[in-house]
Amino acid sequence: MQRVTFSMKALTFAALSAMACAATVQAAEASKLDSVLARGHLVVGTGSTNAPWHFQGADGTLQGFDVDIGRMVAKGLFNDPAKVEFVVQSSDARIPNLLTDKVDMSCQFITVTASRAQQVAFTLPYYREGVALLLPEASRYKEIDDLRNAGDDVTVAVLQNVYAEELVHQALPKAKVDQYDSVDLMYQAVNSGRADAAATDQSSVKYLMVQNPGRYRTPAYAWSPQTYACAVKRGDQDWLNFVNTALHEAMTGVEFPLYAASFKKWFGVDLPTPQIGFPMEYK
Repeated sequence: MQRVTFSMKALTFAALSAMACAATVQAAEASKLDSVLARGHLVVGTGSTNAPWHFQGADGTLQGFDVDIGRMVAKGLFNDPAKVEFVVQSSDARIPNLLTDKVDMSCQFITVTASRAQQVAFTLPYYREGVALLLPEASRYKEIDDLRNAGDDVTVAVLQNVYAEELVHQALPKAKVDQYDSVDLMYQAVNSGRADAAATDQSSVKYLMVQNPGRYRTPAYAWSPQTYACAVKRGDQDWLNFVNTALHEAMTGVEFPLYAASFKKWFGVDLPTPQIGFPMEYK
């Protein structure tokens, strides 16, 4: 009797183990990685109105750093950066479109926060944003200390929001702050001399300097850091691992020339080649 009971228990354990294995195999087969490969192209959600990240060129095609990041992941999948479909979405659709499987990933200058990480899985960061100052090339102020020493003689233009004055005063405690309800008006204030500088995203500052050589400059100082990453739907580790691998190798490995060329194009910065030997990301 005891022998039969033991056999039944063993059989039950074996059955449960088989079911668990089957569930694991089924989950692996249902991975987004496999479905994207089977489909033959990647679907990336992004925007269309924010240079240098994602915007429509003169010919109507999407371009920008986020768009290039999507193409790098497509190249990792299919060895062809063109095998990607971009879904233009508003900022408030970045997460919902992932949760409803309308896109495979969102690359749309998404700031990583702990609260958002409860809704989606973030990839490795591909850019660190911050606030910087845009000055005319002929400005008498050269570096941040010059602006600070000038105190309230300095006027800074900034996009209107509830934290605008506080944000400027983090870097320039005594500066006068003029708030504008559009980015264009903020830049016009600098061009016309109504403002000595504009406080805006460092990426925008770098892009404007690339687009207008010899017209603007920026001090070697930035503040209020935030991390940009792509986002994927939670719960699929295979897919997250793959996208992370594609981004990691673009920033530090075999696809570095693509990443570096895009960085140079949009931000005007020559990135140093990753150091050979001990991986720099562990320093």
